[in-house]
Amino acid sequence: MEPRRLRGRDGCPGRAHRRCRPLRGRRRRQVIPRPVHIHYLRPPDRLEVFHQTLVHEDASVLVTLARNVELREPVVVDGRVVLEPGSDAVWFTFPGVWHDIGRFHTRDGRFTGIYANVLTPPEIREGDEWHTTDLFLDVWLDPNGNVRVLDEDELERARAQGWVDRILATRARIEARELREWAEAGTWPPPIVSEWTRERALQVLAAAASDESR
Repeated sequence: MEPRRLRGRDGCPGRAHRRCRPLRGRRRRQVIPRPVHIHYLRPPDRLEVFHQTLVHEDASVLVTLARNVELREPVVVDGRVVLEPGSDAVWFTFPGVWHDIGRFHTRDGRFTGIYANVLTPPEIREGDEWHTTDLFLDVWLDPNGNVRVLDEDELERARAQGWVDRILATRARIEARELREWAEAGTWPPPIVSEWTRERALQVLAAAASDESR
């Protein structure tokens, strides 16, 4: 397959704690919880579809739970496993924003920290099909408040290979830098990330299962 060259585009300024405009041209479905399907392109041509459960939505954020995640290998930061096969993650997707946020755990449910993927603003389509493109950079915030920008070498390689253009690579670096600065200032992540814990998301699923059994 011919490597896909990505070009920059406009979007919200990337501030997850600011409200972006509601999605237009799409009638909001109010059934909660419900399945969603996230089409995640990693340039040049690796497309994965993640199946998660939507547990909360409003005009500024969509909260999903990924149960028993499938990974090729554990996610390791500074020599510590922060997400492993079979564990759960709570994801926060912000329409119009250039990153998402995940609450990571080990298999026993222990919270390990906050992980943000820098990506293109998601396209939310009919049938709860979401589409986004990974921009390689990630930001990690551990429970002690230590923050790191990850995978800068991967973005450099993608730029050298022509998988992303200069404008888009610059936009990714700006987003990662701002997230790091906000985290260091104590203004990021937004409050909803601490409000929607794994336990709260599981309670939504349990309540729905109980209602169905009546």
